[in-house]
Amino acid sequence: MKEIEFTKYADGLVPVIVQDHLTNVVLMLGFMNAEALEQTKALKRVTFFSRSKQRLWTKGEESGHYLGLKEILVDCDNDTLLIKAEPHGPVCHTGSDTCFNEVNKPGFLTALGITIDERFVNRDDHSYTASLFNKGVNAIAQKVGEEAVELVIEAKDNDEQKFLGEAADLMFHYLVLLRQKGYGLADVVNVLESRHK
Repeated sequence: MKEIEFTKYADGLVPVIVQDHLTNVVLMLGFMNAEALEQTKALKRVTFFSRSKQRLWTKGEESGHYLGLKEILVDCDNDTLLIKAEPHGPVCHTGSDTCFNEVNKPGFLTALGITIDERFVNRDDHSYTASLFNKGVNAIAQKVGEEAVELVIEAKDNDEQKFLGEAADLMFHYLVLLRQKGYGLADVVNVLESRHK
């Protein structure tokens, strides 16, 4: 990480923009001194210097709604931080998801990926997704193949509902196969982005 120029500001505090690591929604703005930055790294929880309390303050120390550290980025002038974090509860003291009163909700595919991850870890007997994981990679791969064939067949006709239904089935089973292999949709997006460059 680049060296932060805390001395650019008279009070030695640099602005810190906190962003949700999954949704990229801006959660809040705070300030850090060098000690707050070091404590953030050590605790893996975002810690600020509170100007009102005149001390270090770990977000959520009273409410339990802390910000789990995922990544720290430094701007081009080395005097502002962007922290990507995982919020554990509402971020704002008012109870809102963000200090800007935005709803911080992951996109549907991200939310679906989270649900698939949960089914992978907790193999509920009543879950179709968990039953796929229990059958193993060969059965999941076979199901993806079947859904791909069904999509191709529906593509030759003009029934929009059937075509979209098969496309959704293929997408779902494809996401399950990715998780079974230890990957997620973000990994595939990274490959596509690298090819696009």
